[in-house]
Amino acid sequence: MEMIRLTETNIADEHICCAISDKKCAEGYQLKKDWLKVQFKDGYRFQKMDVRGKVFIEYVPIEQSWLPLSGGNYMVINCFWVAGQYKGQGNGKRLLGQCINDAKAAGMDGVVAVTGDKKRPFMSDPKFLKKQGFEEVDQAAPFFRLLALRFTDAPAPRFLDSARSGRTPDDAGITAYYSNSCPFTELYANHWLREYAKEKGVPVTIHHLTTQQQGRDMPVPWVINSVFYKGELVSLEMKAKRHLDKVIG
Repeated sequence: MEMIRLTETNIADEHICCAISDKKCAEGYQLKKDWLKVQFKDGYRFQKMDVRGKVFIEYVPIEQSWLPLSGGNYMVINCFWVAGQYKGQGNGKRLLGQCINDAKAAGMDGVVAVTGDKKRPFMSDPKFLKKQGFEEVDQAAPFFRLLALRFTDAPAPRFLDSARSGRTPDDAGITAYYSNSCPFTELYANHWLREYAKEKGVPVTIHHLTTQQQGRDMPVPWVINSVFYKGELVSLEMKAKRHLDKVIG
């Protein structure tokens, strides 16, 4: 199976693995492509297998990453997903291997990934990464883990202190943060969540992350999508209704 690297040249003709046929996410799908075109200029990589499905990895040098991380000369995995029938065929190892090879070719000290304390939706699987040699190097509340695969003895990256508490300073009602690094966020965070808050009669504040600095200022080490209620992190999932129902009633 061929591996394809998306670039500014071919992205118009290639799919981006997620929300391929979901008409509800058409706006977010195009916004993700637009976001990628800008990020490619800063060394962002999107590698996928040549199939119509979610079999891809995205990564970027830490200096250009939007995640609230300290450190340098590491590659950061931004999104890594092998789904459905394509699991168990070595595709994950091949994609991760490409990331590792690119990091080594660039003379980097290693690769890092933000995961959960266990396999969680939209996050890389920590069990899989640990089997490939990654080790935990940092933690942040309530369940974030930073895993690193080191090539040298150089210090591993860390979470910024501002992203460790698991809380947002906005403690009135629902607060959400999202970026267009995922094609699902525009629908679920920017539209669906507003409708849900209106139905519940709860105030809502939506923060759309559009710059690297806004991402680095996040109160949690996650820039795709995060939903809080009264300051506490409730969910990283797109469909956060069931999680919000538990705390709002």
